[in-house]
This record gives sequence, structure tokens and C-alpha cells, in this order.
Amino acid sequence: MIYVIITNVLAVLVVLGVMILIHELGHFLAAKYFGIKVHVFSFGFGPRLIGFKRGDTDYRVSAFPLGGYVKMAGENPGDTVEGEADEFVSKPRWQRFIVAVMGPAMNILLAIGLLAGLYMYRYQKPAYQEGPALIGWVEDASPAAAAGFQPGDKIVRLDSAENPNWQDIELMVASNPRREMQTAVERNGQKMEVSLKLGTQGRAELGFAGWYPEMRAQLQAVEPGMPAAKAGLQAGDEIVSINGSVIRFWPHITELLQENKGKELEIGYRRQGVEGTAKLIPVNETVQGDPEARWRMGVAFQSEMISRQLGFSEAMGQSLETNKKFAVLIFEFVGKIFRSEMSVRTLEGPIGIARLSGQAARQGLPELISLMAAISLNLGIFNLFPIPVLDGGVILLLLIEGLIRRDLSLQVKERITQVGFAFLMLLVVLVIYNDIVKTLPERFDRYLP
Repeated sequence: MIYVIITNVLAVLVVLGVMILIHELGHFLAAKYFGIKVHVFSFGFGPRLIGFKRGDTDYRVSAFPLGGYVKMAGENPGDTVEGEADEFVSKPRWQRFIVAVMGPAMNILLAIGLLAGLYMYRYQKPAYQEGPALIGWVEDASPAAAAGFQPGDKIVRLDSAENPNWQDIELMVASNPRREMQTAVERNGQKMEVSLKLGTQGRAELGFAGWYPEMRAQLQAVEPGMPAAKAGLQAGDEIVSINGSVIRFWPHITELLQENKGKELEIGYRRQGVEGTAKLIPVNETVQGDPEARWRMGVAFQSEMISRQLGFSEAMGQSLETNKKFAVLIFEFVGKIFRSEMSVRTLEGPIGIARLSGQAARQGLPELISLMAAISLNLGIFNLFPIPVLDGGVILLLLIEGLIRRDLSLQVKERITQVGFAFLMLLVVLVIYNDIVKTLPERFDRYLP
């Protein structure tokens, strides 16, 4: 528990620290380029710990290392303005526009660069995400089961998406809770039209279908002295059936073992292309890290992964495509939240980001880099929303002033800033509330709005 907390805290400090520092660096570089006086460039917030001054700028490390900030002369409506040429408000609007947009732009560029670098080192994804979208298992009493989907069906259309892969399907389902989607599947060579009414899953209330991809049950390891080893199963074998039921989705085997409650199983397997059968009786035991006793046969399954290194141009192209897909998804999520088509519980705050950062850090550096890219993209796009006190609000005011060909009055800007700050504080309270709710045991859900 202590290890988890420590890794969560350290990981979120690194992730958010880098994201916000890069964001502020964008503003800083643009301001310096246009000759705007920068009073402070700070890594962290709060009281100054250490630093040095060069020219007009105090480069400092502050007490709270969650990001940083840049303080430019005449940047905020309440700042004292002396009409000097190096003040923010003295610069042409197009220069102020570039200074404002460079923060989000740096976050978006960082997301692209992180993924491109990761793909050049290792481009990896589950094998089921390539090729046709074959259904391996349909959960009982799920929306997919109610609609009549079966293992072995091939999804050839989901709403307007023709021949989607599983990644497309997972994103479309998650972003459309409670929506009825028109689908088409191929079954035994015949094409069928099926209407699917999605449900919701988890506290975030994301869309849920209850279908799962085809994933072969290939054994990575067989534990000595356990039922599978005694029955003659070996690493590399593929389990193709249990008690005559075809296995197309290996995670479902755990559920089958619990339902069987220790009765003898007949295992159909394939070894180097040759079919065979074995009989075994599972044992009810605990395993390290899971204090609950479960029926086990003593095997570990191998998740099929596609892993390769991409060249620079291919890695950059794949990074651009991935970031484009997720950028569109961010706007789609936000729009659906405002239209009440998705729950505000989908939003993650600092506690949630810390939890996700810790999980990624414990899994390995590639997973942490992937998460950093996703957070950087989210931060960049969020700051482009036209909310006063965010960069998007500054950009919107500059566009309005450009259209009316004059600056808005100081009083108007102060009122707009106050409204934006109040909205932002309400949003902060909301996401922190969401984070706290997600950490509570599920039995408290009925007491929470």
C-alpha cells in the first residue's frame, strides 16, 4: 500500500510537472522572441526556493513542483501598465495571439513527439486490434447478448464505421453510453443486421456492450505440481475447448473454472498442430497478491502482442494519426458531457491522474510515456477551450478585439476573468469530487449523486 502511494505521488509529480513546464516554456519562448518582458519563469508554484536572475527574468524553483508559470509584464487585467514597449498589452494582437497559443501548441507537439519516439523504440499493440473484428465471447445478460450476438461473429459495420477494428469499436462503444447503434455482422457466411442498445459500465458510466475480441488461449507457463501439469499440459499448448465448449477468449476461462466449482474438466488442446485432450480437477487455492481463494488449474496465458520498431517517418505518421483520433474523441466527450449524453464522472482530476500515473509507472517506461502523451494532448486541447483565464479565453478575447478593432475596457476584462476563474474553480471541485467518489467502496454509491 505504501509503495503504491509513493509511486503514485512520484509519478504524478513527474507527469504533471513536465506537462505544465513544457506548456509554460511555450509561452516563455514566444514572449522572449517578441521582446516581451518576463518577470518570472518558475518551475513549481508557491514560495521561491532557489534560482537565479538573468536580465529581467527570475528563473526559480518554487515549493510546490506541480508544473510552473510565466509572469509577463502587463499580462493580466489587474497588472499595472506603464505603456512600455516590452509589455504584453503593448504588442500587436497577432503577437499576443502567438504567445497565448504557444502553450497548448507545445503540449500537442510534446504528445506527438513522445509517441513518435516511443514507436521508434517499440510499437506494440494487442494482436486482436489488427485484422477483422471477431467476437470471442459474449457476456451473459449483457446488451450484446440481448441483441443476439454470438462468439465467432465478425463485426463488419458499427453505425457508419465500415469494417472497424477492435480499437475503433472499443472507442465508439465507450463514447456512446445508452445509445442504440445499428450494426452488421457476418455469421457462417451470412450478413445480418442487428440493433444494439448499449448500456453503461463502471462509475465513469462509459458505454458497455458486453462483447469481447477473439483471443487464443495459448499457455505461457504451466505451474509444476498443479492440475494442468499433472494432466500433461505444456507451455505453448493452446486450449481450444473445455467440456466441449469452444474457447475463443482466454480470460473467460477463469469464470468457467469458478462456475464449475471443482468438477472434473475435459480440456481440448492443440500442440504443434496436433489435437489432444486432457482431464483435470481444479484446486481451490489463493495466489500471491490475491487473498481470495479461487478455483485454479495452474496455468498462465500468453497475450498475443504485435511488437516492432518503426522508422522515423512511419512512427511520426502513426503518432499523428493516433493523436488526431484521440483529439477528436476529446472534443466528442466534452460535447456529450455538455449535452448530458455522457456522465461528468468520465472526467479525471489530480487524484485520478495520480492513480493512472502510478499504475503506468509500475507497468514500465513505455506505458508511462504513453500516458504522458495522452495527458499532454488533453492539457493542450483543454487550454484551447474558450474559458476566461485559460489560453483559449485569451485567444477568444483577442479575436473579438480584432473584429471590433479596439481593446475591451479593463473593467470588462476583469469581470470576464472573475467569471472564468469561478467556473474553473467549480470544475476543479467537480473533478476532485469525482476522484474521491471513485476511491470509495462501491457500497457507498447509493448515497452519492
